[in-house]
Amino acid sequence: MLSLRPIRRFCHAATVIPSTDTTAAVLNHVQNSKSLEEPALVKLKAERDPEKLFHLFKANAHNRLVIENRFAFEDTVSRLAGARRFDYIEHLLEHQKTLPQGRREGFIIRIIMLYGKAEMIKHALDTFYDMHLYGCLRTVKSFNAVLKVLMKSRDLGALEAFLSEAPEKFDIELDIISVNILVKAFCDFGFLNRAYLLMLEMEKLGIKPDVVTYTTLISASYKDRQSEISNGLWNLMVLRGCLPNLTTFNVRIQHLIERRRAWDANKLMKMMRNIGIVPDEVTYNLVIKGFCQAGLLDMAKRVYSALHGSGYKPNVKIYQTMIHYLCKSEDFNLAHTICKDAMNKNWFPNIDTIHSLLKGLNKMGEAGKAQLILALARKRVPPFSKNQLEALNTTLANS
Repeated sequence: MLSLRPIRRFCHAATVIPSTDTTAAVLNHVQNSKSLEEPALVKLKAERDPEKLFHLFKANAHNRLVIENRFAFEDTVSRLAGARRFDYIEHLLEHQKTLPQGRREGFIIRIIMLYGKAEMIKHALDTFYDMHLYGCLRTVKSFNAVLKVLMKSRDLGALEAFLSEAPEKFDIELDIISVNILVKAFCDFGFLNRAYLLMLEMEKLGIKPDVVTYTTLISASYKDRQSEISNGLWNLMVLRGCLPNLTTFNVRIQHLIERRRAWDANKLMKMMRNIGIVPDEVTYNLVIKGFCQAGLLDMAKRVYSALHGSGYKPNVKIYQTMIHYLCKSEDFNLAHTICKDAMNKNWFPNIDTIHSLLKGLNKMGEAGKAQLILALARKRVPPFSKNQLEALNTTLANS
């Protein structure tokens, strides 16, 4: 049985108020240091040669502006992994462990996650097991980081081996985050029963499931076409006083749309508002798509208008859905208006939808509107390929 004794920590911080002169001196030092060190970030971002990138990062191993910049760290490791220079990644990350930052658990967690992204799973595990060698405290936070890496690696055997050994060896008590990672892992592996039993077992040991736990199980059950179990979990969650959140509602609305139950999805969206949960772009897109699929374009338009009335701006998926189905129903004027609005924001529907719109506009004798859409398509950033643009030109010429 895993140990789940509660751990409490109390941190005391002393506050020191510096003098005005001291503050000014510190600010000047920081600003001067920043102006000297900032070019390193620019150089790292611009460097494309893996070997030069490696040496440049290594030369800045003590540069806090580089080391504490999460993007620079992740981008460097990602590009080295893309070049399959895992030797360089190992050299850089192992070196970082020996520096003062290697004594901070948060920094070691970053190293574990970076090894995971580079798919260097053994290195991620070794980093966790060797934390004490660098004087770094090991807690459930770094344990959870390894769980995430193993979950993404989809190595169930390694996950179970780590779970059976590490908590007892290092006296680590699992928390709700640990449980949620494991529940998600078992769901992803297709072991829904094990995920549910894990939730029950942890609950007996004092870890109460939260909305993330329930939402994960509800989503997995819907995907596995076990809607009765999903509905039962929803009811159980509510009965236990754990209210669904935006993600939970979106999961259920997506299921209803997949079942072609657009009206039920719309009712659920109204229920969300009634209990104080504001629908987001995902919610609106799902409901709009549902009405479009059902051929109820007028309802889709009403929901689209409601989205604007709620202060939201359509995202590319909503634009794509509306333009596609408006073209399909031959409402090319409204499709043109929405498409123009999207393109002016550099949000473009797919090339097939643009083809349909150009054909429809020309068929209606709206050549000017078609030419405008084509002109906007040419300005896309990043640009459409030469072949795609030529195909659009041909569509316009032949229509």
